[in-house]
Amino acid sequence: MLPTEEKENKMREKRFLQRRTTICVIIIAVVFFGFAVKLFKWQIIDGAQYKKLATTSTAYTVTTDATRGEILDCNGEGLAVNRTSYRIAIDKLFMKPEKLDKTVLSLIQLMNTRDEKWINVLPIKLTSDNKFKFKDSMADEIKTLKSSDYLNLKASDSADKCVKLLTERYELEKVKNKTDLINLISVHYNMELTAYSNTNPYIFAKNISSDMVAIVSENMQGVSGVEIQTFLTRNSPNGSLAPHVVGALGSISQEEYEAKQKEGKDYGFNDSIGKFGVESAFEDELRGVGGERLVQKDSDGNVTKVATSVDAQPGHTVYLTLDSKLQKVANESLEKQIKAAKANGVSESLRKGAGCGEDCETGAVVMLDVKDFSVLAAASYPSYNLNKYSNYDDYYISLAEDKNAPLYDRAFNGSFAPGSVFKPCVACAALQEGIINSNTTFECTKKYTFYPSNPVACMGYHSYISLNSAITQSCNYYFAETGRLLGIDTMYLYAEKFGLGEKTGLEIAESTGILAGRDSTTWQEGNTVQAAIGQSDNSFTPVQLAAYAATIANDGTRLKTHIVKEIRDYERKKTVYKYNTKKPEKLNTVGVSKGNLNLVQDAMRNVVASPMGTANYIFGNYKIPVAAKTGTAENAGSDHTVFICYAPFDKPKVAIGVVLEHGKYGKYSMNVAKSLLDAYFNN
Repeated sequence: MLPTEEKENKMREKRFLQRRTTICVIIIAVVFFGFAVKLFKWQIIDGAQYKKLATTSTAYTVTTDATRGEILDCNGEGLAVNRTSYRIAIDKLFMKPEKLDKTVLSLIQLMNTRDEKWINVLPIKLTSDNKFKFKDSMADEIKTLKSSDYLNLKASDSADKCVKLLTERYELEKVKNKTDLINLISVHYNMELTAYSNTNPYIFAKNISSDMVAIVSENMQGVSGVEIQTFLTRNSPNGSLAPHVVGALGSISQEEYEAKQKEGKDYGFNDSIGKFGVESAFEDELRGVGGERLVQKDSDGNVTKVATSVDAQPGHTVYLTLDSKLQKVANESLEKQIKAAKANGVSESLRKGAGCGEDCETGAVVMLDVKDFSVLAAASYPSYNLNKYSNYDDYYISLAEDKNAPLYDRAFNGSFAPGSVFKPCVACAALQEGIINSNTTFECTKKYTFYPSNPVACMGYHSYISLNSAITQSCNYYFAETGRLLGIDTMYLYAEKFGLGEKTGLEIAESTGILAGRDSTTWQEGNTVQAAIGQSDNSFTPVQLAAYAATIANDGTRLKTHIVKEIRDYERKKTVYKYNTKKPEKLNTVGVSKGNLNLVQDAMRNVVASPMGTANYIFGNYKIPVAAKTGTAENAGSDHTVFICYAPFDKPKVAIGVVLEHGKYGKYSMNVAKSLLDAYFNN
């Protein structure tokens, strides 16, 4: 290429770059000019307007409640359902701060006209002699009040000191009337606890009557910030039917709130949460998802716009395996037999002295479906009413202070010495390990003294007795010797397989129980013979006993016990979850041959069918063939009476475990089981 031509090419390239640069500069200048014009319009021409809008309008997002799902029995009968109630709310978005205290005192005065309760969680009261005093049975609340999060006081500091600091904290020094002062402190304190704010209204009172709705509506006209709200509350059509199973709702605690926040769950300080039972175990399914509404206020604090931005989604409906009819029978029979055992014990103790059942006041029963180990009934006595428990502080306090602990779920969490109902397990283990066979006999001399420090007394002289007769007549001597030969380690390994001292798999809280040898803190060789007859440290729950009986009935296959049948959407149309009864969840097999199991099953049938059987006098002529084992467990006070059974013997459908604490005589526990069998097979 010639030098001249190369020079011209370079010149053309230079002019091209100059034109491109010029075009880019012009484009950028136009863009910046446009921005400048826009900024000039925003800041100079329309600046005042936008400034006024920014300073006079504030938007808040307020969460709305979701409808909680309901809890039903296996037939769709309501156990925990929703009903419309009324509450009084104080909304900070609408409430003028300078009018708050006057409004609160007016509301309290109106509530007092009908003797209705408002929410008062302050653990301090004004006594009749005009002194401040801590409330009884509120130790946890007092501890919270004195904690570093609030007053930062010593545990020994007085109620007066708390009131003084709270008065200063909430700027209530001008309030001279002590009643007004303590009431205002209570409301302010609970507002602080529940994070009262523009996005979180304060619930002043719940479940108010229709009369109170009318009174508040009439007297609070023109008072902004006070609102009568309709909301859904939990109600149980029969609050005494299954309170321990269904569970209850309660105000969310600080610990629960923080835990839910960590889980990414959107809870507010005013929210309720399941505290125990199904309400707690299935909280995520039942709760639903809250909605949102947008509230806009001007600079004077006036609400200018309210609009729903997100609709709330209701929770799911949970169907349990419980049958309300069977549950009712379980409750009534348990109460009847406990009272009968006590009455008989009181009468006999006048002649024989203590230990006749005069101290029988508590017990439990569980009935399972053998095909899938679903819970058909689970009763604990004494019991309580869920509707009262949820609404009245005094009622709850009376339950908490009752020496018989009605709040305690004995069916799933009570742990009791099983007595002789443990013997079928020992028999299965000894047969499978070759320690005994169906023809093995031991001579019962009434008192077994192989270990002098652990003698075992038998109910009679059985002489030479075989396995079948030993179970039929419940010979302690036979099983003490069998247990000694078997050894504690092998014994508890088989007991574990039968689910004794093991959780059954329930979806709600249950106790593990205690298995002698495995869970014992100290052990002596002689303790083995006591363990073999269901004593020593052995302690099992009624639901474990029912599952144990069902496992024997099920030829040694132990299934997972469950209490939830199905979960549907709130409208009960779409199934979210359904338990597969055709393929129930198997936990394990006990490792005992069918032949050996049959030997034990036949012996349990003879407990009922044989004239020598310990349950024959109750079930000997029963229309349905039953297999069973009776038990009497020694303890402080009168003996416990324990009973397990399954029926029909040839094609088992149901299994039952019963414990009457201090019931003394087996007929009372057997009658509870008989009532349930009557109800099941009559249906």
